[in-house]
Amino acid sequence: MPPRLINLLRSLTPGSPALLALTTSSLVASIGRGTFITISVVFFSRSVGLSASQVGLGMTIAAVIGLFAGVPAGYLADRVGPRAVTIALGCLQAVVLLGYTMAHGFVAFVVVAGAVSLVESGLGASRGALIAGAVPAEERVRTRAYLRSVTNVGWVLGALPAGWALQHDTRGGYLAVIVLNSALFLTAALLNLRVPAVPPQPRAANGPQLVALRDRPFLTVTLLNAVLCIHYGMLNIAVPLWVVNRTNAPAWVVAAATALNAVVVVLFQVRASRGTGDATGGARAQRVSGVLLLAACLLYALAAGQPAWVAAVVLLVGAFVHVLGELRQAAGGWGISFSLAPEHAQGQYQGLYNMSFSFASVVAPAILTTVVVGWGWPGWLLFGLVFAGAGFAVPPAVRWARRTAPELVPS
Repeated sequence: MPPRLINLLRSLTPGSPALLALTTSSLVASIGRGTFITISVVFFSRSVGLSASQVGLGMTIAAVIGLFAGVPAGYLADRVGPRAVTIALGCLQAVVLLGYTMAHGFVAFVVVAGAVSLVESGLGASRGALIAGAVPAEERVRTRAYLRSVTNVGWVLGALPAGWALQHDTRGGYLAVIVLNSALFLTAALLNLRVPAVPPQPRAANGPQLVALRDRPFLTVTLLNAVLCIHYGMLNIAVPLWVVNRTNAPAWVVAAATALNAVVVVLFQVRASRGTGDATGGARAQRVSGVLLLAACLLYALAAGQPAWVAAVVLLVGAFVHVLGELRQAAGGWGISFSLAPEHAQGQYQGLYNMSFSFASVVAPAILTTVVVGWGWPGWLLFGLVFAGAGFAVPPAVRWARRTAPELVPS
């Protein structure tokens, strides 16, 4: 094998056994996740028998249910040990997903979707604590960035079996894919056995046990991140509707923008995480993210009324600026959440901070469709200014959190 190729493969291979185990687990889980996301809406419509409005309402209810799982699951991970909780929740995820094979009607769909959302939210918290415990502090953000790149690769691979199911468009095909997803989630959970065990953290001898919920500066930082996280809904909801209803650009621009986003994340998320290893660097990154998201909103707005080719170019440039903002927002969030969390409470703090994305997933669809698609360019401008304002508010909020960090004595 040529030396250059050997060096390239080594650069792509995780260095430590912990990172290798986390990587393989993330890749397998993301293949399953990518498969299910690709078929889910069609499956719910054609096989479960739901209308589009029922699917949207059910997923919103499920997302709200999931908001309440992160902090308790993170607290449990701190007390019991994050590896055990991550494996247990991963196995439970594989089981509850199979509930969709027996769901018929709206109520059953909401019950299963709510259970899936609860488990996924708890799994995110325990996995954050596992990364915090298994990886040196100075490598945590880079590890999260690496895993995010791997996750995007998995989503792309997951589209292949999903494409087979969509092509055949039969209930049997969809059920086979769901069973495959369950097997992948179970495999991903068991692969975490290869991650070195992280010892349980002692309870705090003074103060409340769920300290994250009483940490007002951290709650403020979490809320600001939730505002920034609304941008994820822009690419999935606002941009497609904007392209189809308000611009002359061809519809393929939506697919091109999505592909551009995935490729840039895979190639540059690790590089974009440089300088965000602590809360101060993370805050600077989120401030930059707010400015980039403002610029992306303005570019999206400028596409309206332009000739087709001009609109297409402007939209793709906007998508590129958008993903640059996404890279910095994500990396900044990891640096902030890991650095501001007490070491004995990483689980519950990661669970609370992960609520940012869940909260944004709940509010983004209604807000974006009403303000952006309904109002036109003033809506884009408003959202851009909100993103920029939230980004500039992060550094002072982080400084407040650092000054008032809880001092708890482990028992």
